[in-house]
Amino acid sequence: MDNSHMKSVPVDIPVYDVVIVGGGISGTALLYVLSAYTSVKKIALIEKYDEVAQVNSGSNNNSQTLHFGDIETNYTLEKAKKVKYAADMVRRYVDTYDKEGKAHAKYHKMVLAVGVEEVEALRKRYSEFKKLFPELAMIDKEGIANIEPNVVKGRDPHELILALFSKNGYTMDFAGLARSFLEKSKETKKEIAVELGNKVKSIKKIEIGEKTRYRLETQAGVMEAKFVVVTAGAYSLLFAKSLGYGKDFALLSVAGSFYLAPKSLNGKVYTTQIKKLPFAAIHGDPEVHDRTVTRYGPTAKALFMLERHKYGTVIDYFKTAGLRWKTFLALATILSDWVVFSYLFKNFLYDMPFIGKRLFIKEVRKIVPTVSLKDLHFAKGYGGIRPQIVNILERRLDLGEAKIYGDNIIFTITPSPGASTCLRNAQDDVQKIIAAFGGKHIFNKKKFEKDFG
Repeated sequence: MDNSHMKSVPVDIPVYDVVIVGGGISGTALLYVLSAYTSVKKIALIEKYDEVAQVNSGSNNNSQTLHFGDIETNYTLEKAKKVKYAADMVRRYVDTYDKEGKAHAKYHKMVLAVGVEEVEALRKRYSEFKKLFPELAMIDKEGIANIEPNVVKGRDPHELILALFSKNGYTMDFAGLARSFLEKSKETKKEIAVELGNKVKSIKKIEIGEKTRYRLETQAGVMEAKFVVVTAGAYSLLFAKSLGYGKDFALLSVAGSFYLAPKSLNGKVYTTQIKKLPFAAIHGDPEVHDRTVTRYGPTAKALFMLERHKYGTVIDYFKTAGLRWKTFLALATILSDWVVFSYLFKNFLYDMPFIGKRLFIKEVRKIVPTVSLKDLHFAKGYGGIRPQIVNILERRLDLGEAKIYGDNIIFTITPSPGASTCLRNAQDDVQKIIAAFGGKHIFNKKKFEKDFG
């Protein structure tokens, strides 16, 4: 990619108010909010695959969870407040527009504590979180057995367990949600170009008098945009660096895999978070469109690629990282933490043939003690990559969603819970976009908040 600026050449090419690069859940949510709640008329969305939401938003590539922060014990109270507010927007959307269940299914959910230390921590958490989540209930072994009998069946009778339980769990097909956003966008009276199967090769900043504009070279041709939002997952950082942004960031690509078993749970069951680890704890989930299957995971291992199962993206990973000594030193510092290193190494083994499920079944049996080896099968081809931002200068992980802001351009990198917060992220981006147009366009924030806020 070329980071050079260039003068505009007077050729007959299409010019859009906003171009969105990447048609995952974040890109399609932004397209929907722009088309339905603003006066912006000319919008383009470009996606390199033939359908939207084929990478991390695909239903096989994530844990299908609408995160609220009630059972995710790696969330602080402050983070849970923000995530709940954002996830409630998605909940209201699917409750309104997905009554047929193409993009979601409703299940109960719980977080399970096993052993004295976890139980005490969960009791403390309940006292802190019950005001934010008044529907959350604390249930003992008998209560768990009534709701999830397989969690108690076969367990050591002397083992102490406790759970926080909610009836309001949403299992999501985020690809289905992305398609819904796309369909709703097309219902508006806007000039919307959706270009699928079209890869963006480069983005260059150009000058139109005193105004900033961007020229995008794609496989299908050239277009220009007054504002660009790159919602291309791990590739967002690569595009940012091509334009001189995000030089002090790299990525730790964490890949998640899953195991499948015949139905052994009635709803979602999370385990409690391991201290010091930024990655999600193992949980069991019903498949969003198949109640006869329970999915266990995700595992977590570091991979030097930007897309799972796409080995050609290894080169792009190192382009994103940059062959700088500071980058390798930052990654080495993060991975040298024994807790992090041992966890990632153990999770790497979970994906190995033969030994993988023999090791992983220990994690599953913490949830369902009676699961057998013959019931557990590695979900081949499942799992995406969660790009974790590495702060090169401070040699640490910057956890959660990341945005890089430039001159009339935004680069969005969204590890979990980016899908759960997609509408709130879109709202934030729209407000930036509208401000950049200096009063030429409006955002009907009052209507948006009435519908989703």
